[in-house]
Amino acid sequence: MPTVLAPTIELKNVTKIYSTEAGDFTALKGIDLRVAKGEFLGIVGKSGAGKSTLLNMITGVDHLTSGEVIMRGDGKDTSVHKLSEDALALWRGQTLGIIFQSFQLLPMLTLIENVMMPMDLCGRYQARLSRERATELLMLVELEDHANKLPAYISGGQQQRVAIARALANDPPILVADEPTGSLDSVTADHIFDVFEHLVQERGKTIIMVTHDNSLGPRFTRHVQITDGILTKSAAPVERLKKPAPGKVKGKSTK
Repeated sequence: MPTVLAPTIELKNVTKIYSTEAGDFTALKGIDLRVAKGEFLGIVGKSGAGKSTLLNMITGVDHLTSGEVIMRGDGKDTSVHKLSEDALALWRGQTLGIIFQSFQLLPMLTLIENVMMPMDLCGRYQARLSRERATELLMLVELEDHANKLPAYISGGQQQRVAIARALANDPPILVADEPTGSLDSVTADHIFDVFEHLVQERGKTIIMVTHDNSLGPRFTRHVQITDGILTKSAAPVERLKKPAPGKVKGKSTK
């Protein structure tokens, strides 16, 4: 019989309850989810459905109430919520790339310095090699000509592409993205998707992205729906045609 590979990401009965003045609020209700290596998974839901809370459970940014999150991106089983704070921070820096809707670039650093920062935080900084790596990543997102600019001098779409390059700084096997196209125009958002699809198809990354936009469902290899803290639908994986690398895409905006 063929060997069945364990999922790269596995959530087992994950529950998150917040205590409020009005009483307990259950944000996630027994979530079970398995994500295979090389998937581009979309988590789709309205505001308040539990999308960002679910990402926080996967990344270990917030504590779960019960259940377990197991990650296998680095070749071994890691129970995320059993790690100490220090071990969790190191594991996150080496294994995950996190992309936010609000970019969160440091305004006093140039673009290339922003991309190099995660290398320094994980103790991997080497002056020449780190700069070469950061330059390659800026080339991937077509921003190498802006490497020495401050974030204030580039557009929102360009800042999001820098944030993607920064998330790839330590070559993590897994990327998680929280509404990364939510504040972008449709043309720029389409280019961001092209970058994500290239990372999955050509570089073997596993990506989880949350969005409120149901129309984006076909862009993922698979998507699930979350409603009131419950996963309600899982669309079957789809075969996607390979696209050229983002730097070779014709007719795309570089805004």
